[in-house]
Amino acid sequence: MNTPIARFATVILDADSTLSSIEGIDWLAAQRGPSVEHEVQQSTDAAMRGEITLESVYGLRLQKVQPSQRDLLALGDAYCATVAPDAARVLEAGRAAGVRWIIVSGGLRPALLPLAALLGVPAHEVHGVEVAIAPNGTYAGFDETSPLTRQGGKPMLVRSLGALAGPTLAVGDGQTDAELRDVVDAFWAFTGFVARPSVVQRADRVITSFRELGDALGL
Repeated sequence: MNTPIARFATVILDADSTLSSIEGIDWLAAQRGPSVEHEVQQSTDAAMRGEITLESVYGLRLQKVQPSQRDLLALGDAYCATVAPDAARVLEAGRAAGVRWIIVSGGLRPALLPLAALLGVPAHEVHGVEVAIAPNGTYAGFDETSPLTRQGGKPMLVRSLGALAGPTLAVGDGQTDAELRDVVDAFWAFTGFVARPSVVQRADRVITSFRELGDALGL
């Protein structure tokens, strides 16, 4: 049997509401009660629709949530429990076909690593925001220098990776993912968990599942 040749050599994937059905920061906020959950969810959705800038809410949301080491471990478990159907199979088939999968997310990197491991994505291909944890396990801040904490940061991060084998594709659900359209050959909006009209409008294609992604890639 011939090994399939994928349409894209490099695929950049978002994590929250793409590889997993949850938004990590919203999940963390839910652990702090309904009031914090509602406030954080509202700001997350507004940022992902492009109505407000990511940097205007990123630090504020974390300050409200104050994720501890235990919280990050629990979030990692939650990501794995809510992985998108068919994602593992499609990523495995892609690797066999020579696809380089890269996760680029505004999520918290320590919590993303278990999800990446589940999907067979090596840690060095996982780009998220680092979190500082105090010796007693409590929250001590985040990497405020990370481009992934602000608008326009994902294209900046991808450029920093150097020349990527092409053609290149970015897949995600949010406005920060759509910004990648300027640095890749194609951007596909993923609407399997949430559909945002402003993101769909900027997309070259809309996909609703990883099964559909796999079919579109020729896997």
